[in-house]
Amino acid sequence: MSSSDLPRPPITTQRSRFGERLILKGLLLCALLSIASTTAIVMVLGKESALFFQHVPLSDFLFGTEWHPVLNPPRFGVLPLVCGTFLIVAGAGLVALPIGLGTAIYLGEYASQRTRDIIKPVLEVLAGIPTVVYGYLALTLITPMIRAVFQNTGVFNAASAAIVVGIMILPMVASLCDDAIRAVPDGLRQGAHALGTTNFEVSTRVVVPAALSGIIASFVLAISRAIGETMAVTLAAGATPKLTLNPLESIQTMTAFIVQLSLGDTPNGTIEYQTIFAVGALLFVITLVMNVIAGRVLRRFREVYE
Repeated sequence: MSSSDLPRPPITTQRSRFGERLILKGLLLCALLSIASTTAIVMVLGKESALFFQHVPLSDFLFGTEWHPVLNPPRFGVLPLVCGTFLIVAGAGLVALPIGLGTAIYLGEYASQRTRDIIKPVLEVLAGIPTVVYGYLALTLITPMIRAVFQNTGVFNAASAAIVVGIMILPMVASLCDDAIRAVPDGLRQGAHALGTTNFEVSTRVVVPAALSGIIASFVLAISRAIGETMAVTLAAGATPKLTLNPLESIQTMTAFIVQLSLGDTPNGTIEYQTIFAVGALLFVITLVMNVIAGRVLRRFREVYE
């Protein structure tokens, strides 16, 4: 039998295969665009940061305790910005992580379907509020409440900024943790109940450890979101680069400094202008290190509980 005598595939099959190849090429293009954009960001940050470090030693930048790049004489110690950033992140984590995890456990293990239908949309509304609104909320509501208790609190302070950032990332933590908890097989719950354990023991000793990889992933995403927050922190915490651990004082984060200097009259190509890229590169490295550590932790716990 010759090849011409063989039956040809239906036209619909040929069209479906062509559509699949087209979809695969589109997905490949999306992946290549992601790689290209990341490469472009790294190249820009690396180029401008290299020009900056030609004038400022790396040790002075990383370990200096004064940050005044536009004053005379300038100071380029980034520790005050790093300290302010982690002060906000720590406070936001104290607010969002336990409340978000507790909310997820309640929604996944105890709440009825009617209760879920009420609480989930409320969380989605919180996630959709613009960040500038959170900043004004901190100035008009949270800061007066803090000053009523601690009278030496400044108008701009890290505590109010940390609280609003914690409220901001709370929906992310609750939603992702809820998805991880609901993904745990019901067989684990039924087996634990068969051994005579209570609902609380099943939730805390069986379900949460089984969903630990997803919970940690939600924590990492939320902390990364808190590190990159700009507008709410700028409005609530002020713009005072100060090396302090007192949450009642005004501070400045790395992202807030980038916004402040980007909106000013700093000439392009000056060392003051290049500080934006140096701080951005440091922020990029911090986020990258966090993601690498989180990835290793996730792989470890996934091996334990799968």
